[in-house]
Amino acid sequence: MKKTEETTPIVSAAEAEESRAAGSFWKLTLGSLGVVYGDIGTSPLYAFREAAKAAAAGGPVDRGIVLGVLSLILWSLILVVTLKYVLVLLRADNNGEGGILSLTALAFRALGHRAPAVLMLGIVGAAMFYGSSLITPALSVLSAVEGLKVATPALEPFVLPLTFVILTFLFAVQSHGTARVSALFGPITALWFVVTAAIGAVHIADDPSVLAAINPFYGINFLAGHGTIGLVTLGAVFLAVTGSEALYADLGHFGRRPIQAAWFFAVLPALVINYFGQGALVLASPSAIENPFYLLVPESMLLPLIALATAATIIASQAVITGAYSLTQQAIQLGVLPRFEIRHTSEAHYGQIYIPRINLLLLVGVLLLVGVFRTSSQLAASYTLAVAATVWVAGPLGLIVIWKLWRWPLAAAVMLMAPFILADSAFLIAAAMKFLQGAWVPVLFGALVILVMITWRRGTALLAQKTRRTEIPLETLIRSFEKKPPHVVPGTAVFLTSDPQFAPTALLHNLKHNKVLHEHNVILTIVITDTPRVPLADRVTITPISPSFRLIALRFGYVESPNVPQALAVARKHGWHFDIMSTSFFLSRRALKPAAHSGMPRWQDRLFIALARSANDATDFFQIPTERVVEVGTQVTI
Repeated sequence: MKKTEETTPIVSAAEAEESRAAGSFWKLTLGSLGVVYGDIGTSPLYAFREAAKAAAAGGPVDRGIVLGVLSLILWSLILVVTLKYVLVLLRADNNGEGGILSLTALAFRALGHRAPAVLMLGIVGAAMFYGSSLITPALSVLSAVEGLKVATPALEPFVLPLTFVILTFLFAVQSHGTARVSALFGPITALWFVVTAAIGAVHIADDPSVLAAINPFYGINFLAGHGTIGLVTLGAVFLAVTGSEALYADLGHFGRRPIQAAWFFAVLPALVINYFGQGALVLASPSAIENPFYLLVPESMLLPLIALATAATIIASQAVITGAYSLTQQAIQLGVLPRFEIRHTSEAHYGQIYIPRINLLLLVGVLLLVGVFRTSSQLAASYTLAVAATVWVAGPLGLIVIWKLWRWPLAAAVMLMAPFILADSAFLIAAAMKFLQGAWVPVLFGALVILVMITWRRGTALLAQKTRRTEIPLETLIRSFEKKPPHVVPGTAVFLTSDPQFAPTALLHNLKHNKVLHEHNVILTIVITDTPRVPLADRVTITPISPSFRLIALRFGYVESPNVPQALAVARKHGWHFDIMSTSFFLSRRALKPAAHSGMPRWQDRLFIALARSANDATDFFQIPTERVVEVGTQVTI
């Protein structure tokens, strides 16, 4: 009997690569569900309820209110999230990175300089993000746990204590990193979207006429006919799009296409179906407005839904917390915040960092908010203004990038961005109407952050001007060595400075007190670029200026942590043999004192000095081995 040969199908390298790319794409898409869409994905817990209650103004929730609110929510999701962020701003990436500070850096590049107005927009946007970072964990977790009151009123006394426990645990585990738990983020959030869509779809049958709200006329008619109440309602409707800034902020982690795919194929359909299901339920049973999300399910399913909602809100909170860490790292590198301790919690995932001071500050702020406001309805009133400010700032910055960097005609750029800026302005004005009801809290926190950023930026500029007056040009100093050579000792000395044109203070003090000069001397400058990362080939620039002196510039992106020894090792490829064991790093440690007359008010001088003292040690920040560091103390008045 003849044996039949089995043939194995041959797969080309291109097909294999395409298969791997497809697998990676869907993996990133699933991952983006948890990290990117956690915040906006949990908005159905409270957004429709708060908007409908605001529209009713204490009266009954009728058909006009339900259809008007649903129409406003739907078209807000389309205009603000789909068109502005998903289709336009996701294309404004800074070497793959997104976020308000990345957009600011792009605007700098587009204009060719760091314009003060653009910097101020970036500072305001970043500060308001910090303000909203306080509210998101408090509001999300509390709104989920409040489902216990729906299950049985007897559990109401446990809502606040349980919320405190969950939030404290959430912040306590941050130092361990998110590498392990983040693997569960995508699947849990995917399940959350499937469940929210399913329970919403079931209840649309309660009153199918709710689908009429797809027509934008209902939303426009409601706003036109309700005056001030319509504006207040618009502020509450904005709760449905909070978290949209995360789409852009997490661009570098997942890429544009996975984020877009997750939005169009999962998030947007699930949100719309759930909101319309809540609307149909309230039309059929107006009393359900007290908590329409949890009343979408029968009592037997309530506790599992509460557990799933709690898990989803913890994920949403995690995304905001890590976003605050990333924003802080970018702000430090861009020079608007002092150095804070940054710990990397994963060797495999570069972006996973932990900043202890930010974590503690957020924890205290979040617990205070829960203790003061006590209910998700009260917290919701304080939420939207800070987020609306962050979303608004992205409009003018995006306009600059599209006009100057993408080289669109000004008229075309304005036509594209003007509708978004106008819509964002309407939301900002509407959210501001809740200022006295609690919206002042995150705004106050954001204003304090703005004050800190401006003070640090202004103080460092004044300090640089003051020290420059007493500095000696480096070339002048080197020429003086030719006339009167100092005693030379073996080894390499590295002197850190922000301005390589002048002799570093540590070099002058070493000559003054030790009366020696090393055989090899490096004037080291660390440059933070307006790009998120710098290729290794561009990391080091070496410029010899004399037989014993050379200038070295190390370039790092604003999302990178400067590692000086590691970067200097790259210099070997440029012909400089770096040996850490024969190298001493000389750093200046300034003791700041308030001057009688400076460029800032006395209180701002004291704030800058306090910030400077709280800054993380340069040795740790630049990851220089402490046993190779010599610090030289100087006293400077400012």
